[in-house]
Amino acid sequence: MFDIEKSPRGRWPTPPFDPRFPNQNQTRNCYQNFLDYHRCMKNMNRRGKSTNPCDYYFRVFHSLCPMSWVQRWTEQIKDGTFAGKI
Repeated sequence: MFDIEKSPRGRWPTPPFDPRFPNQNQTRNCYQNFLDYHRCMKNMNRRGKSTNPCDYYFRVFHSLCPMSWVQRWTEQIKDGTFAGKI
């Protein structure tokens, strides 16, 4: 369900400006898009629908987040110790 290795196909443009995160520090934007991606995947899989709409969040957090953070968060999700609400 949380397969980070599998990336969506197509062009990967720079993430657009998000007015919720106007400052130069994009840490919160990274974290929020990581959460949104996993929430989207969970909801779409539960409903039996296509997960294509989730590709946007995947691309944004992969563009903004350091891979070490993504790997750590993914391990925490698998271990059941992730602090975020998914």
